[in-house]
Amino acid sequence: MFHSILFDFMLIGALGVGSQWIGWKYRIPAIVVMSIVGLLVGPVFGILQPAEDFGELFKPIVSIAVAIILFEGSLSLDFREVRGLGRPVLRIVTLGAFIAWLLGSLGAHFVADLSLAVAFVIGGLFIVTGPTVILPLLRQAKLKPRPAAILKWEGIIVDPFGALLSVFAFEIILFLTNEDVTANALLFFFFASFLAVVIGYVLGKGLGYMFENGHVPEFLKSPVMFAVVILCFTVADEIAHETGLLAVTAMGMTLANMHISSIEDMRNFKENISVLLVSAIFVMLTASLSVDTLMQIFNLNIISYVLIMLFVVRPLSIWVSTIGTDLSFAERTLVGWIAPRGIVALTVAGYFASVLSEAGFEDASILTSLTFALVFATVCAHGFSIGWLAKKLDLAIDGQPGVLIVGGSSFSAELAKVLKELKIPVLITDSSWQRLIPVRKAGVPFMKEEILSEQTEYHLDMTPYEYMISASELDSYNALVCNTFVPEIGRSNLFQLTLHNRRGDDLEAMGNTIGGRLLFNEQATWEHLNEKVDSGYVFRKTNITNQYTYQQYMKERHPETLMLFVYKPSGKLSFFTHKSQPKAENGDVIVSLMPPSKEFQKIQDKIIEQRNENGEDQENPDSKE
Repeated sequence: MFHSILFDFMLIGALGVGSQWIGWKYRIPAIVVMSIVGLLVGPVFGILQPAEDFGELFKPIVSIAVAIILFEGSLSLDFREVRGLGRPVLRIVTLGAFIAWLLGSLGAHFVADLSLAVAFVIGGLFIVTGPTVILPLLRQAKLKPRPAAILKWEGIIVDPFGALLSVFAFEIILFLTNEDVTANALLFFFFASFLAVVIGYVLGKGLGYMFENGHVPEFLKSPVMFAVVILCFTVADEIAHETGLLAVTAMGMTLANMHISSIEDMRNFKENISVLLVSAIFVMLTASLSVDTLMQIFNLNIISYVLIMLFVVRPLSIWVSTIGTDLSFAERTLVGWIAPRGIVALTVAGYFASVLSEAGFEDASILTSLTFALVFATVCAHGFSIGWLAKKLDLAIDGQPGVLIVGGSSFSAELAKVLKELKIPVLITDSSWQRLIPVRKAGVPFMKEEILSEQTEYHLDMTPYEYMISASELDSYNALVCNTFVPEIGRSNLFQLTLHNRRGDDLEAMGNTIGGRLLFNEQATWEHLNEKVDSGYVFRKTNITNQYTYQQYMKERHPETLMLFVYKPSGKLSFFTHKSQPKAENGDVIVSLMPPSKEFQKIQDKIIEQRNENGEDQENPDSKE
């Protein structure tokens, strides 16, 4: 009914972001959803045909999007992150990549029945496991820091090198088969690759210098970086095809290791853009496939090659390349299995399918089908198995969402004890040993670190913690902590104690964009909570059941009870805040802070006694902790 480029852009954006939401909501790999959606609206129903509709703009749009995605990934490659992992990462991205190229190429020749020339081109491309696929899977699986760092570094570094390896193999083939191609072409390729690194490094250094010395205003930093990334990619790619990816990777790594003060804000902007681009490009590429391409996937040679890549080439390349490193058996097993291919493989394969066919290699016509088969198979197989395998190998953080409490105090210590008893991961951080005294006495996990320090990022693994409570005595500090961790945790799971409003810093006047959600009620300030704990108030866990309902609990609770949070059987926590009063259901546990009233306890004992006399097999719903 509608057919316009504007409609195509709208539909691609809606389908891409919608797929991301479905993946998040139902905890399934979003890339799988995007691929299926793209196939449905493209070759299956013919609603969307981006390659035809966009015409000559299609390839530049995809190329620039890939460059931005790769730059955003490389912007997180801080060398401090791989301390102790330098040797395994280096071996995997060099020896491991070479073995994967060699084995993958031989497999393409003997199993997929490609000529040696075409096989070595496509084998080089299939070593990539870029950030478009690996980073979303890492966020989903919640791996421990070591395997997550290895997979992330491999994916981002090998991504441009896979494309360059294919170009190198192609140039070698032309040199050996075409008399018009001389050794100068090979020398030019190596020079262009070196020049791409230099371009990326110089632009990264120059941009970092301008940012740090105030030559670019804050409101222009992200747009300027965006423009320079496109400049870097385009200049390098115009000099030699596919070297642009190497240039933007070098630029991103240069900026990441300059430790610019405002880099985090720009990284957040780039990450948001990258999520949108990954969503759009995956839908565009899958929607652009033809029915004939899809039918070729069921060729026995292609299926056999995909299985060889999954179960032989990848595991063997990792196991051989990591011999002599300190990687454990479990880490080598996980890394040896996870290798999803993504956007770079699809886009570059399309390019080589055309240039190889033009050079007289007729078997290159199946490259697009072969590549999509491998991409879809690896995305599905690794996307659905990474979480399960990581848990089996004890390389995943416990699925129970944890709580990170900032600020040591009596209240923090007792709250952490209750969370620990509920088997919820909990950690208290504070920069002062003095404030950590009650925490150490309570025997709960703690870390003496300043949570806002840049070094803490490399000492503290944030993966287990989905909730943060800033519970220091300073309102302004609590607000600053919450604002800092908005990108990592999200505003809905960031909390701080009630504001004092008697110290002169009226933070309530600053609006809802400053600080976290205010906990409990308007009287629950830092002083108030710690006075209650120090005076003998106790934390109670109350089980809500069919016999003891939430309404009955609310009716019988002590009038001075402070409602803290509701613990769901799924592990989810619903905190009581100024604006949110969650209701408990059957099976939930309500945690509250109550006075140690003897009269109240007598009433509770009498209620339980009456229930027992009535024949109800019900334990005391309240247990003093």
